[in-house]
Amino acid sequence: MNTSFSLTQIVVKRIDAFPGKPTIVFLHDSLGCIDLWRDFPERVGEMTSCNVLIYDRQGYGKSCGFTNPVRNNHYLEVEAEVLNQLLEFWNIDQPILFGHSDGGSIALLTAAKYPSKIKAIITEGAHVFVEDVTIKGIKEAIHHYETTNLKAKLEKYHAKNTEAMFWAWAKTWTTEEFSSWNIEQFLFDIQCPSLIIQGEKDEYGTLKQVESIVEKVSSTSEKFIIPNIGHTPHKETPEVVLKKVKLFVESLINYSQHTF
Repeated sequence: MNTSFSLTQIVVKRIDAFPGKPTIVFLHDSLGCIDLWRDFPERVGEMTSCNVLIYDRQGYGKSCGFTNPVRNNHYLEVEAEVLNQLLEFWNIDQPILFGHSDGGSIALLTAAKYPSKIKAIITEGAHVFVEDVTIKGIKEAIHHYETTNLKAKLEKYHAKNTEAMFWAWAKTWTTEEFSSWNIEQFLFDIQCPSLIIQGEKDEYGTLKQVESIVEKVSSTSEKFIIPNIGHTPHKETPEVVLKKVKLFVESLINYSQHTF
């Protein structure tokens, strides 16, 4: 796949503090970027003794703008293909992918399309199909964008990318065409271990998303449902997520060390 932009136009933050240890690659949500992760990736790296890489996808944060802001039903598959190119460009072998929301879907698709290249995946609030609650949540976000200071808040992080970024997400997910979007068929190709995290009160998806992922992947998969938490567990209850992620990553590393 040839991208319509240079990979050097993708802004990346990399912390290589642990030579010989895996790199955890963080994949932001549909309105996210490097800065909106706050210090969470660094804390994960410190607690797991792993290296960390965070990046702004095209059209987000400080990366280059969209070549074409109009999306089709396959835009997340394209992002998985771009991520595969970026991992090669950054010379990262066998990463652990940590994806939130859209980033979680990208993590799933990348592990499915390139099963030999991914060590493990961790998702938060990932979607594999569209639900009524998803559309309801997005329509509420549109209302906030048009009537509150949400746009100004996003502009602090996305600057000139803000308008195109927001509507690329909001308009795509609320079209009749996108209502049939479904990536469950890819899940069977996922061969690496996975930790599937979701808040019990996620305002963009039900627990059916989690059940589908855990049931369909071809390797060990653990679900972690957090009571009374919404769509962003790593912000709403960071200590709980950190503790679980630490145990999951340590189990991977310990297993690798005892496998000959």
